[in-house]
Order: sequence, then structure tokens, then C-alpha cells
Amino acid sequence: MTRARLAVVALGVAVVVAQGTGITAQRERAYLLKPARVFDGERVREGAVVHVQGARIVAIGPAADVTAPGAEVIELPGMTVMPGLIDAHSHVLLHPYNEATWNAQVLNQPQSLRVARAVNHLKATLEAGFTTIRDLGTEGAGYADVGLKQALAEGVIPGPRLLIATRALIATGSYAPKGFAPEWEIPQGAQEADGVDGLTRAVREQIGRGADWIKVYGDYRWGPNGEARPTYTLDELTLIVEVARSSGRPVVVHASTPEGMRRAVLAGAETIEHGDGGTPEVFRLMAERGVALVPTLAAGHAITQYGGWVPGQGPEPARITAKRASFQAALKAGVRIAAGSDVGVFTHGDNVRELELMVEYGMPALDVLRSATSVDADVLHLSTQIGRIAPGLLADVIAVRGDPIQSIRALREISLVMQGGRIVIR
Repeated sequence: MTRARLAVVALGVAVVVAQGTGITAQRERAYLLKPARVFDGERVREGAVVHVQGARIVAIGPAADVTAPGAEVIELPGMTVMPGLIDAHSHVLLHPYNEATWNAQVLNQPQSLRVARAVNHLKATLEAGFTTIRDLGTEGAGYADVGLKQALAEGVIPGPRLLIATRALIATGSYAPKGFAPEWEIPQGAQEADGVDGLTRAVREQIGRGADWIKVYGDYRWGPNGEARPTYTLDELTLIVEVARSSGRPVVVHASTPEGMRRAVLAGAETIEHGDGGTPEVFRLMAERGVALVPTLAAGHAITQYGGWVPGQGPEPARITAKRASFQAALKAGVRIAAGSDVGVFTHGDNVRELELMVEYGMPALDVLRSATSVDADVLHLSTQIGRIAPGLLADVIAVRGDPIQSIRALREISLVMQGGRIVIR
């Protein structure tokens, strides 16, 4: 190639690079958010403003101290700016059980239909102010969450940032669907695996397919009389944790019995889901080991209503009373509470229902807001990216009308949703 030709090529490359840089700079919007107050993930800062440049937060502080030349000013009078909410327990491939039972969804609905529904579920979740969720099992839809996560990451569909657990692990014979003649092999809602070889292979398979977390059903309703009993032994749970950790993946355990919870804690699980039957002793063990509880109050609340209970009318069902007591026992023991709703059992986009119940069941509103932002970010290993309003973090920011510390229902009054510096709702 001649020198003249090289010069032409070099000039062309330079022009393309310059154009690309210009386009990037042009698209990198800057905003100055001016609300009545900012909840930064830890505390409330009255009169603070937030400067966003491109995908990240640049500054937070008093208006007199934060300069943002050229930034678009967004006035938010009377409103609260806060980090995008996080739901640590969701099922985007399920829809409310009063629309179709869990069995019907797993056995009768095509995976393509379930994925189509999930696209709408994800959009509704983001528009409700939840910018990140952890999805804990596809419930019979295989590895469909892998494709959904990719579609979100590539901007093909709108929705929250997604952490996935793919198929989840169950002990053979313990899960569902059930009730069929024993000679038939029925598709299960999660992956059956047992013993050293089976569990090692299943954990590695799920990791290889894209799991961010390994979910395990540590107990389930398979006792002699249909009661919940532990599934995996302590040795099996410990093996699962060891195999997952060697790849950098944490383990989350579904457990509602004291023994199932105890085994999960001793094995090294990082979060326990539900914990309905937790005792003061088990909760103390969780607090000592730093294991977080994701209480999923809203799921049982919804299921009880599907059975005919109307809140505020008649005596409170025993299931609700027991759940309230176990949640309060966890609070008393000092267990770290991560906000997660088990949405999918009830309507996607109604995730705030969990936070309202956390307040109703005795958790201070400020602590609930922390659980749904900074605590969830810490628990999910995302604290260097999201969960707080601080310089350098991603600009996942929402604005709500009013003050959610005074009334948690203010979280339903969404005025602004920003994800990675991009405005979704305004």
C-alpha cells in the first residue's frame, strides 16, 4: 500500500473515531435533579441535589455546593429522590395464581407464552421504580431467564437489571407438580439432583448456562402428611456451596422450617428465603453468621387473599399471624433483612406491596428503604454499582411524590425513573 493510500485510510479512521466520539458526547446527557430531599440509601438529606452525567452519578450535596454547567435541571418540588428499588426475590416467568395455578403454568403453558408474559412483567417492574431484581428460578421454564437477561442487557426489551438462578435445585421426589400416577415421569419445576456426583454436575451445569446465583430448596412440603421437611442433608448443602463458591457464585436457600434454615446457615448460604417457621435460636444463628433473610411477606399475604380472606375483615388468618411473629422475631434477633417479595405469586409491578407489609409488620420505614436499596445491593454483591446515591455509582435513580419515611405508600407515586442515567419515566 502506498503512503498516499495509507494517509487516506488513516484520515478515514480518524474521521470515524471523531464522529463516534462526537456521537457519544452528544448522547451523554447531564441532569441536575432538584427535589425536596434525597434518601441516599442510608440517610435522608434535606435540600440536597443530585448531578448525573452519562450513566453515573457525579455529585450529591447542597445546591450551593454542586455545580453542573450545561446540565438539564429537573425540578422535583415536594418529592424524594432515592436509589432505584431492588427486589431480591422475584419470578418473572410466573403470573398471579388467581389467574392460573402454579401447576397449570408449569405443565400447560408453552414456554414461548411464559416468555411473552415475562417481557410485560419486566417492563411493569421497571416502571414501578424497581431497577434491579434477582429472579430465583424459572419454575419449569428451563433456561428462559438466560435469554431474558441478555435481551435486557442488549436493550432489546425494557426492564430492570436482572440476576438469575436458572432452574434451581431440588432433591429428587421433593418438589412439584405432584399427584400423578407413580408410573409417570412428570416435568418438575426445578432440576432434580442428589449426592456428590449429581449435585456437582447440576451446579456446574447451571453455572455454565448462565446462573448468577445457585438456588436450592432446602425444605419442602414432602413430609408424611404433606408438611414441610428438610430435603438436602447438611453435607449435600455444604457441597453445593463449595462447588458454587469455587466459581464465585453465592448460594440462596428456600427454607421455612427451623432445621432447613439451620442446615442452610451452617452450610454457608448467603440468603434464606421465606423463613416462616424461624425460631429465636435459628435467627440468632443467622445474625451471628451474617446470613440475610428475605421474608417474602407479600406472597403469603396474596395467597391467603386468593383463599377468600379480606384484610381488615374478620379475624386474621393463623398463617398471617405466624408470619408476622416470625418476621418480628428476626428483627429482634438483629438479622439482616433483604427486601424480596416473591412477586409472580402476585402481580408484577406491585412489588411495593412487600415494603408496605414490612412496615405494617413492625419494621421502621427508614430501615425498609435501606433494605430495598443499600442492603439489597450489599447482599447481592452489587454495592460498587448500585443501591446508593453516591459519586461514581450507576445513576439508577427514582423520584417519588412525598416522603416515603412518613408514608411508605409514597413509593407508589412514581414521578421519575432513571436507569443507568437514561430516563425511563418522567
